[in-house]
Amino acid sequence: MAADATGVVFPGAVGVAGPTARHPAARGRADRPLPAAGPWGHVLRRSAHLLPAVAVVALLAVPSAPAGDGSAGSGGVADAASGLLVLYCLVRVLRDRARPLTRTAALVLGLPVLGVGIAAVTAHDPASSLPGVARYLQIFVLVPGALLLLLRDRRDFRLVAGSVVVLALAQGAVGVTQYLTGTGASYMGEEIRAVGTFGPTDVMGMATVVAYGLIICVGFALSPAANGANGADGADGSDGADGRGRHVARVRRAVALGCAGLLAVPLALSFSRGAWIATAVAVVLQLTLSGPRRAVVVVLVAGALGVVLVGGLGIGSQMINERLDSITRVTDAPDQSVTDRYTMWAAATDMWREHPVTGVGLKGFPAHRDSHASLALSAASDTEGAGLGFQRQPLLSPHNMYLLVLSEQGLLGIVALAGGWAALLVRALRRLPGAYRSRTGADCGLAVTGLLVWQLVDFSYADIGGPSTVLTAVMLGLAARWALGPVGRPARSEAGRA
Repeated sequence: MAADATGVVFPGAVGVAGPTARHPAARGRADRPLPAAGPWGHVLRRSAHLLPAVAVVALLAVPSAPAGDGSAGSGGVADAASGLLVLYCLVRVLRDRARPLTRTAALVLGLPVLGVGIAAVTAHDPASSLPGVARYLQIFVLVPGALLLLLRDRRDFRLVAGSVVVLALAQGAVGVTQYLTGTGASYMGEEIRAVGTFGPTDVMGMATVVAYGLIICVGFALSPAANGANGADGADGSDGADGRGRHVARVRRAVALGCAGLLAVPLALSFSRGAWIATAVAVVLQLTLSGPRRAVVVVLVAGALGVVLVGGLGIGSQMINERLDSITRVTDAPDQSVTDRYTMWAAATDMWREHPVTGVGLKGFPAHRDSHASLALSAASDTEGAGLGFQRQPLLSPHNMYLLVLSEQGLLGIVALAGGWAALLVRALRRLPGAYRSRTGADCGLAVTGLLVWQLVDFSYADIGGPSTVLTAVMLGLAARWALGPVGRPARSEAGRA
């Protein structure tokens, strides 16, 4: 095992010298030359344990059919792969016979179980709440915990985060093509809304994926310059110290900045106001944490890119401006989607007032919605395009994660769930200064901080649901690895076993 300069232990492969005297047969086998593995063979062997996690991300590119009621389905191949990821980590833990999590990690990741379990027991129909229990545990407990156990060092972190960026680029390319060819989801009477492979029933899917990729790229692009300890990854997952390593680090930052600029285009064409707001907040925080000089450079580059794409080429300029203006029209002539959202927020608040401690129970919002909502609620939204015909998509949640948890799980649930998220963010921020002082791993810390802030802001406009939700679990797993990983230098016996 190896510890980086921040004090975060990333268990890795550390060689241990064996005895000088060997059995003759063993010495004969050792003297035989081993076949050359080659660079790709070494990389595959080094990263083989990450294949289940990368598979979860990659399978999100597979289109998922909508549910029978017209809502976004949630039982896609990526969800099945996440179950295999959890099973794989469980087998590894049982095989190693080691305590898998620290007490702090077990507490933070286990907090949601309390609220979810009590809300399921107190639900009007406990049997109908079981799918909700499985979904909450999958997204907020099991998959993040599996990734916390699976990622051994910064190289593992970057590989999984890089797979998210690749997925974002692929989904973004599909989204831009949909806009240019008029094959996207319906928006203002035209089928131009970029939704990627998620379809019109999960319009936030592509926006979420692209925003995650953009924030990861910004975090990697803002990593501090090498000081001799930052560069190419070493054999143990630490950063190299030679000139080639520093060159690789500079190239990596340049590529990350370029990818962030590319991902800004499909994010704009998603016409998702919540994703825009959350991305702006997260990127501003990342820029603030990275230092004023670097922040100014990135702002100038982003501003120039925006002027070229929107002002010069006119890509979606009129509709983007109208969408931006609609953010401020919450009381003066709001559109129907805004009216529906605020009506459902009021209904969720009323449900909580009637059941303040445990809420109305998991999956209980749809059953109690009509008795608490005003007549202004349309009860369903129209979806069309991206390969699907016209259909009505029922409004089964308040499109606000905090109010959804508050209405269905009460104060107990919101304190347990949001408290765990807050703990992740606080611990991530506490570890960031040490990474900056040593200039090792700051890119991972900036990416995690941005992702957490994005999700906490976006949950004010959205909630879990749809195939893309499993990527939220992957994001929380990356955050858990940075924020809850073991701290301190490993003992000699542990290094020998690694």
